[in-house]
Amino acid sequence: MKKHIHFIGIGGIGVSALAQYYLSLGFKVSGSDLNSSEITELLKKKGAEIFIGPHFEKNIKEPIDMVIYSPAVKKNNPELKKAKEIQRRNSHLKILSYPQALGELTKKYFTIAISGTHGKSTTTAMTSLILEKAGFDPTVIIGTKLKEFDNSNFRLGKSKYLIIEADEWQASFLNYWPQIIVITNIEKEHLDYYKNLKQILETYKKYIKHLPKNGFLIINKDDKNIKKIISEFKDYIFFIKEVSIKDKEAEKIEEILKVPGKHNVFNALCALSVARILNISDEISFKALSKYKGAWRRFEEKKIKINKKNINVIFDYAHHPTEINATLKATREKFKNKRIVCIFQPHQYQRTYYLFNDFVKVFKEAKIDKIIITDIYDVAGREKINIKEKINSEKLVKKINKKTVIYLPKNKILNYLEKNLNKNDILIIMGAGDIYQFFNKSIL
Repeated sequence: MKKHIHFIGIGGIGVSALAQYYLSLGFKVSGSDLNSSEITELLKKKGAEIFIGPHFEKNIKEPIDMVIYSPAVKKNNPELKKAKEIQRRNSHLKILSYPQALGELTKKYFTIAISGTHGKSTTTAMTSLILEKAGFDPTVIIGTKLKEFDNSNFRLGKSKYLIIEADEWQASFLNYWPQIIVITNIEKEHLDYYKNLKQILETYKKYIKHLPKNGFLIINKDDKNIKKIISEFKDYIFFIKEVSIKDKEAEKIEEILKVPGKHNVFNALCALSVARILNISDEISFKALSKYKGAWRRFEEKKIKINKKNINVIFDYAHHPTEINATLKATREKFKNKRIVCIFQPHQYQRTYYLFNDFVKVFKEAKIDKIIITDIYDVAGREKINIKEKINSEKLVKKINKKTVIYLPKNKILNYLEKNLNKNDILIIMGAGDIYQFFNKSIL
């Protein structure tokens, strides 16, 4: 009989990749999620049994061997409670969080973990494509969908190599045991979990110590927060490689990359450093990087039809002020003489509240013709009621105090665009929430 694994929160970008891993190994996979999505539909096509809507005890069907749950799942979740009840009767049932389950895999492979506040998905994608091109045949678990992986966030390889996107939220990456760690940058983020930057840096230090003596650490030489902690590791046995946007290869990479922006040049430099550690030739690496077309919602260029006009649109996942700044700069750099309109959906009340002044600064300084800020995306189970009362998008727009920046509720955006968007304009749909789904029916 096939082993049975149930996933609670199976539609999550990380959890769904792990579900695909077990599906590809021939396991029976079931899972639940509050909402249907492209990812849950993909899992259905691959053979998973999916339950959409509120979580119920009955969704967990015995016999069952393992239950894996998203870190966002609460302790009183009915399915998690049912799993624990079964475990009391059957001690062989394993119950693991997604980071714990992924951590178990990292011990079985030569693991390359891509970490940092920004650039994880792109750097993971670039590294994966280089290794694939070099014949390393890696298994990949990534926080976005790639065209090269049949529009999936997962690739099954047959080699010893595993490439993962190692998230710092809830200190998830402390479950992982890689041989190579990449840290792109460190900033204040996930302040719903961390108290302050100091705690974030302390957690990164613990994570770095997961490297074995013969491991490799690749870091951003120019990042002020990485500099605060890296001196502690100068005498460690593992090898440290410092990467800078000023490195001599940066200019060549900028010429060959199809995705714009200095931040993407840096991401490519990190991927190149991994390749060199593995003795992959620069010729192979540069060829792979030149063919990288970008990932889902990472400066993803498409066309949509609005009021009978075909509009060039960029879908981007940016939701932290630094990411927003990088995306807007890259857009202006690529479309120098075009009128650019941006729709931004803030992601999470707590992030908007704690980084309020940073959001104000980035939108004040943005060289964008029109910015529409819509309501904050409410992340289920991660918001504090007292903060929700203190912050909203209208307050943000008022503080920005710039004629080109306006507030609109989501239901008024389309009407505004129909009246104000010209056919040669560039439209950016930006945010990590559901704003991209608002335009799904218009995509050509």
